[in-house]
Amino acid sequence: MASILRVALVLIGTGTLIGTSGSARAQEFSVGTVLDDTEIGATLHAYARPLLTAAGLQPDTIQLHMVVDDSINAFATQGNNVFFHTGLLLRAKNSNEVIGVMAHEFGHIAGGHTVMMSSDMTAANTISLLSTLLGVAAGVATGNPEVGMAVMMGGQRAAIGEVLAFSRGQEARADQFALKTLEETHQSSKGLYDFFLRLQGEERLITTNQDPYVRTHPLNTDRMSSIQAVMQTSPYTNVPPDPELERMHKRLLAKLFAFLKPQITTLQRYPDSDKSIEGRYARTIAYYRRGQFDQAMPLVDSLIADAPKDPYFWQIKGDMQLSRSHIEDAIVAYRESLKYMPNAPEILVAFAHAVVEGNNPDYQVEAQTMLKHAVAIDPENAEAWDMLARSYSQVDNQSLSAYAAAEKAILLGEFGDVARYCNVAEKLLEKDTPTWYRLQDIKIMAQNSLREMRNKRR
Repeated sequence: MASILRVALVLIGTGTLIGTSGSARAQEFSVGTVLDDTEIGATLHAYARPLLTAAGLQPDTIQLHMVVDDSINAFATQGNNVFFHTGLLLRAKNSNEVIGVMAHEFGHIAGGHTVMMSSDMTAANTISLLSTLLGVAAGVATGNPEVGMAVMMGGQRAAIGEVLAFSRGQEARADQFALKTLEETHQSSKGLYDFFLRLQGEERLITTNQDPYVRTHPLNTDRMSSIQAVMQTSPYTNVPPDPELERMHKRLLAKLFAFLKPQITTLQRYPDSDKSIEGRYARTIAYYRRGQFDQAMPLVDSLIADAPKDPYFWQIKGDMQLSRSHIEDAIVAYRESLKYMPNAPEILVAFAHAVVEGNNPDYQVEAQTMLKHAVAIDPENAEAWDMLARSYSQVDNQSLSAYAAAEKAILLGEFGDVARYCNVAEKLLEKDTPTWYRLQDIKIMAQNSLREMRNKRR
């Protein structure tokens, strides 16, 4: 998966996809893995948009991420990134709690409190710490992000806590920002208060047993009293969570729980007697992950019958059909999903994956069109570039196949492959075209990166 070093911070170009391309059945998600999912991302952005608009922040400048970790934590980093541990999302009692925490983290961004590395840290330590923070240390250390995601445990977590820790003054200012923003969007601050109240007892625990949120966001009585004072006078304290956001929140919980927890745990939480959308959705995923398609397929079909225009139900049906090597059925399902969600790179790439696996020349032009759309939206999507290279190869367009492979290689830091693919593409591409000029840029980027790596070793 792609990773890029920006402003002394490792950002995720393409996180691990939760269910795309039929991979979920065999996939387990290690602690520290950064997850990417179109549906959950859309839910988090739905929470964020009103807050950001009210605060005068541009929604498209804030990046929201999920990190696999069962502890309760969220943190803002330099570059306008906000990370949520899956433990926080799964234990939030409603959407209002997540929104309250989100508003608080936006307060850190607006206040300029986000992570700044001290000048006395060596470059190697900076990269190591931040890579661990984002779950990609193994990939960065080896130059091959596919080696695996880092496990953020033990002393590494303690070091991360020190770097991310905010002062009590910064915490109070972020609280005030959150309270003001929640008021302006007519939302209750009760979720933020309840979340903090639940964590307040953690401050009395031994540090190693505390949830990271307590260590990085120190609580105190004054902060809690300030939030409570606003609640006592606000006309919005007893306003319930938005019903549509609650619906989305239940879907988020069901999907995340089913992908991260053992099947037996999912089926206990969402038993057969639960006929709700989210209940059936969770069971669909639980059976799918175990390859029990005789039970998963009727469930997803029932969901589609109830919501025939829901792109995510069609997407997971496509994933299941691809897992079964039912290529034509997968293509049909992905096409239906894209009819209602045409700009989702995750689904565009999944469609192309099915086409590439089927090796049917009749679909290759359509797949290439979709992949070009995907990389136009997300140029740092290494999987999209890989599928594009494979699709071009299947129709014997070796020049564009080599070019797309070079794009993938530069994203993954595979600089030897960059040189090889660039040499092939340069011989075959027409000179002075936009693609040819882009190839020159890739070569220069690879050369500069290699030079920097050599200088760091000296």
